[in-house]
Formats: sequence, C-alpha cells, structure tokens
Amino acid sequence: MIGVFDSGLGGLSVWNEIINILPNEQIVYFADSGYCPYGNRTREDITQRVKLITDFLISKGVSLIVVACNTVTAASIDYLRENYTIPFVGMEPAVKPAILNSKSGVVGVLATKGTLNGALYKRTLNKYKQGTIVLEQAGEGLVELVEAGETSSAKGRELLERYLLPMLEQGADHIVLGCTHYPFLTKQIREIAGPEVEIVNPAPAVARRTAELLAKNAADSLCNAQSIGSNSSKYTFYTTGANGDIIKKLAACSNCNFADCIHTVSL
Repeated sequence: MIGVFDSGLGGLSVWNEIINILPNEQIVYFADSGYCPYGNRTREDITQRVKLITDFLISKGVSLIVVACNTVTAASIDYLRENYTIPFVGMEPAVKPAILNSKSGVVGVLATKGTLNGALYKRTLNKYKQGTIVLEQAGEGLVELVEAGETSSAKGRELLERYLLPMLEQGADHIVLGCTHYPFLTKQIREIAGPEVEIVNPAPAVARRTAELLAKNAADSLCNAQSIGSNSSKYTFYTTGANGDIIKKLAACSNCNFADCIHTVSL
C-alpha cells in the first residue's frame, strides 16, 4: 500500500500520475487542508505536522510514502528518512531539466517561499545554473485558490499574470511549477505563457520514481509490486478540512466510490 500526502489537495496532481502508471495499487491519500498552506510555516511546525501524518499513514498499513509537497520535501525529507525505516519519495526540484533544455537561457520558477528557500532547491540550482538566468517568483495566494476549488477563477488569472508576465517579458522559455498545487492551474498558465513556453511539471517523474521503488523493494516484501494487474484498486482519502467535494473534482479517480472513501479526520 502506498501513502501520499500533501499540505492539502495539491498532491492529487501527483496522485493522478501515480494511478496512471500503477492502476492496481492500493493508495491512501492524506490532505492536511485544515493546516494549509505550509508555505509560510516554520520548519519546526511543518516537521511536527509531517510526523503526525506519517504515523497516521503507517497505522493504515502503508509501506512507502510519497511526500507530494515541495515545501515539506524542502523542510522535512531528511528528518523522515533519518527517523523511519520505510522508503520516502520526495519532490525533486525540476529546475535541472528546465535549465538543461532552455534555448533562451532564461528559466522561470513559480514556487512557494518554503521551496525557494529550501536547501535541496538551492543545491540543485547551484549545481546546474551555470550561465542560465533563473527568475524566481513566490506564488502567493495560488495554493488557497486550488484548495477552494477555484482553478479557473478570475482571481487566479490575475495572480498568474502578475507572476508570469515579468518572467516571459525577460525571455523565459521554461516555467517550472515548484508546488504540487500549481499543475491544477495549467490551463490558465498555458493561456498566459503561450504554446512556445515549456511548462515543467515534476509529478510524472515522481510517479515513475515511485514505481521504481516499488519494484526495487518487492524482493524484500516492503512493497508488493508484483500485485500490479492482479488485484482490484482501492483508493482512500483522508482530509483535515471540509473539502470532500473538491477532492472529487481534482482526483481523476474512476475506480472508487467517493461516498465511501473520503474521510475527515482530526490530527
């Protein structure tokens, strides 16, 4: 069983990619929407929440956890790997492919403050940046819009234009989505950026890494990757917010009865 969690609903963008390539795995998703957003919280606050969520997911029987949140990965992935024995998949900063593939030499990064200040992002940036101009922008207010289910709102369009147009005017030919909430705004981002700009979403790569770890650990019985294709799917969602209807909207799930699989919890 795979556990996936995020500060809220953004990690469903990763969850959707995982079920595309692992359609028959049991997956438990945890949305900490009651405490969202994490972007301006301290590392200590985030780690405290992450520990509670991780213990909860393990109590449900998961044997691999996908940290589907850039901010949590930046703040707490080292803590998780040092204090738990199960494997964790984090959100790798996607600046590397953007920099390597940029033709203009200008890349835009739209992320939370926590991600932009994270050591993992900075290490990756310093390693690959070289002569590339990397324009960073904190996407204030975007997470809240996705949490409210407003993925096509006028307010979202206004914010995205404010954040993206300066990058585009300076020649950015790649826009890196540094928060798992942002892929749900891709339609508006595409309309603003135009067809020539590459939008870099790390979620598919995270899903592939999850599949690789399942296969790698199958021999040790940590994750039974051999069950793919042999068992019926069962997806369960937990949330600390009152957002079950929005989960239904954002989760591309065709193999579960949402009335039975969404649970609101206090944690």
